[in-house]
Amino acid sequence: MSNDDQYGGAGYGEVGGTGQTRTRLPEAPADPYGPARRTSRAPRSLVTVVGVVVLLIAAIAFANQAPDTPDDRPADDAPAATSTTATGTDPVTGKQGGLPSGFAQDQQGAQSAAANFAVALGSDAMFNPARRHSIVDAMAEESSRTRLQAAFDADYSAGLLAQIGLTKDGLAPTGSTFVNRTIPAGAKVKNFSAGSASVDVWCIGMFGLTGDKSTRPVTSSWFTISMTLKWNGSDWKVVETSQKDGPTPVTGDVPVSTSDEIGSAVTEFGGFTYAR
Repeated sequence: MSNDDQYGGAGYGEVGGTGQTRTRLPEAPADPYGPARRTSRAPRSLVTVVGVVVLLIAAIAFANQAPDTPDDRPADDAPAATSTTATGTDPVTGKQGGLPSGFAQDQQGAQSAAANFAVALGSDAMFNPARRHSIVDAMAEESSRTRLQAAFDADYSAGLLAQIGLTKDGLAPTGSTFVNRTIPAGAKVKNFSAGSASVDVWCIGMFGLTGDKSTRPVTSSWFTISMTLKWNGSDWKVVETSQKDGPTPVTGDVPVSTSDEIGSAVTEFGGFTYAR
């Protein structure tokens, strides 16, 4: 999946004529017997003004026919990897433990790996013990796997599941849909070397239970997931991960959808494999 970008027009002024007032002096009484009065010719100043106006109009018309200023930047000039514009790199097609795999050993590959790991870590699958272990096994660096498994097991305890209203297997009660989805809004590299990388992934998440009797309606939140990744010889793997709130934009004036609409959207709209 790939952002650009945004994010205009040329305005043309109207050309107006220049008005000129001529002062007419009183004339001497006409002599009916004198020679006929000759009509005076237009002053040279008036002729000059008219000529300048004509030349100006011709110059503007010629300028409007000139081609637009060419864009100095080539169309295929890729933006810097640190910008928010998508690079156009295709998502990976490999899978390991149900997660995307086979990311490149560069900054773009590290960002793509972190974005896809963030989606998995912020999914409803993390509330099911078996699925959670499979996710952590697939993304964790070998020396960190046991520690990460224990930490996530402690986070997703039976007490937490009961507090949310889920079964011990992380399932919603009958008639409800459990929603826990994470969508990356962007990623950035904080530190990078050939063997390790520190990446932040800015995300928006949805969490809660649908249903009229739900005491925990689906809400949205913004947060940033920080990951330390290590290159294991063929792919990026997670060594450490943490999360903090924000940056959070102002909520727009958008009507809130019904519980049924949210439940249907979560089941009907699938996710993506992300690429920087």
